[in-house]
Amino acid sequence: MSTNTKIQAEKREATKHSAIRELRQQGRTPGVVYGPDLGSVPVHVDSKQLQAQARRGGADIFSLTLEGGKDVQVLLKDIQRQEGRILHVDFMQVSSSKAISINVPLDFHGTAAGTKAGGVFQHQTTELALSGLAKDLPSLLTVDISKLEIGDSITAGDVELPSGVTLDSSPEEIIASVAVPRVADEDVEASSEEDAPATEGSENAE
Repeated sequence: MSTNTKIQAEKREATKHSAIRELRQQGRTPGVVYGPDLGSVPVHVDSKQLQAQARRGGADIFSLTLEGGKDVQVLLKDIQRQEGRILHVDFMQVSSSKAISINVPLDFHGTAAGTKAGGVFQHQTTELALSGLAKDLPSLLTVDISKLEIGDSITAGDVELPSGVTLDSSPEEIIASVAVPRVADEDVEASSEEDAPATEGSENAE
């Protein structure tokens, strides 16, 4: 999904660790922007603007303004972090006419019905791999879990996708489920042991 966000990028000449460390101390984050029209260009951007964009998710497409005023449509392809701080970022140029593959975060909406009966809601992943044109790709996928009963699950193939978007993840991949509570599992196991017939050795001992 495209947004109106614009981030100003400046070309980065510095490659030595000391120079990059100085950039970070000045509130700038080093990175690289690459694509078919650009090759690979080292840049640095305002760290606060980058953090704000990163919170929106990697599927958000926005404008990166390069030196000379050229606007390039990009998305955050790779982020290197340390203790929550962004150390380096890769911006990937996106084309309006070529499909791209990205990971889109999942938003689990509602309360699973099975949890009211003591079930435990579990999500096995937080994103799905999708392909499509930049204009068609969502920045977030909402998954309704309200109808999940104990023992039910939702697979990647169950998630409704926008027109023009295809699923790259396995359709059989379980993304969310409601499990039997652990205590209930232990009670069943204990009951089974009590109901089991005595072994031959036990009978002989008596």
